[in-house]
Amino acid sequence: MKNRLKKFDYGLIIVILALSVFGLIMVYSSSYTLATRNFGSGHFFFLRQLQWFGIGLIVFVVMSFISLKKLGEMSPLLVGLAIILLALVLIPGVGVVRNQAQRWIGAGPIVFQPSEIVKVFMIIYFAHIYTRKQKYINDFKKGVMPPLVILAFVFGLILMQPDLGTGTHIVLICGLIVLFSGVKFYHIALLGSVAAGGFYFFAQSQPYRLQRLTSFANAFDDPSGDGFQLINSYVSIGTSGLTGNGLGNSVQKLGYLPEAHTDFIMSVIVEELGIIGVTFVIGGYLFILYRGIQISKEVDSLYLRLLALGITFQFITQAFFNLGAVSGLLPITGIPLPFISYGGTSLVFTLLAAGILVNVSGRRTQPSTTQQETR
Repeated sequence: MKNRLKKFDYGLIIVILALSVFGLIMVYSSSYTLATRNFGSGHFFFLRQLQWFGIGLIVFVVMSFISLKKLGEMSPLLVGLAIILLALVLIPGVGVVRNQAQRWIGAGPIVFQPSEIVKVFMIIYFAHIYTRKQKYINDFKKGVMPPLVILAFVFGLILMQPDLGTGTHIVLICGLIVLFSGVKFYHIALLGSVAAGGFYFFAQSQPYRLQRLTSFANAFDDPSGDGFQLINSYVSIGTSGLTGNGLGNSVQKLGYLPEAHTDFIMSVIVEELGIIGVTFVIGGYLFILYRGIQISKEVDSLYLRLLALGITFQFITQAFFNLGAVSGLLPITGIPLPFISYGGTSLVFTLLAAGILVNVSGRRTQPSTTQQETR
């Protein structure tokens, strides 16, 4: 235990906690007006997020010390549980409908989103199963294909919610784990082609999906409809400057920018804190990317390496999708900004995944020189 504590990547821990605390501050700032108007208390969303952060912090600590070997062995059961939750979402009366989407389960006062749980469980499962299949990794039918059937089933359930963005994100993360596991390039190219073809088919199979995926490129063609949210995000970004308008001084959050405390919280960060705020957030994610890759290089187990890379790229691709949507470079997918956006399930399971990454860092055989010097 003491040896593992010495090997923990404390720089990584500090950045993760700094982003999470910063997220609490920005949730409070971006939601105060909405919370006052709808609930009579400007602290409503902040206090709920603070409660979830407390739970997430406990989960983070527990996952930092849990047996990763046992966690991998439990992964098929965890994925099975996640699939059951995804199926329950689709049952009328059990699944909760918000904004014309049925993506949540309500249990009394608690409402949670199973797709956020699935995201982490699939990473653990794929890291575990592709480590065990190394003897057959060049055999497509026996070594590569079986876990992908589970992935396709999970994707289908998420698509029925409907949530093409989260489904695509999970497929991308799992695809990266397959790539890192040593699968033949030919098989990767084949799978990539199938995935791209499938994405195109599902994107154009429903008019609203295609409209949402293309409206970001022509936001001003429908300023009061599909382009409304993105245009107001542009206004937030365009009025920021170097230091922004000051913490709490966003104008767009006063009812102009929908989802200001969730998917588009970065717009408020830019408007209030300017380039300095952007640099802090993006710098934090780049540090996590750097340390995650370094940790994967410093462990002597393929399973640990795949876990580290899978979780690292979960954070980075999720941030990429969110920041791309906010800036108008990518379609709006509804994917939250990790550690920062409002949302209990997202925050708790993001911290759970972060705890696993810290756990892996404690199992390095040769921590980097830089890390040793900072202790």
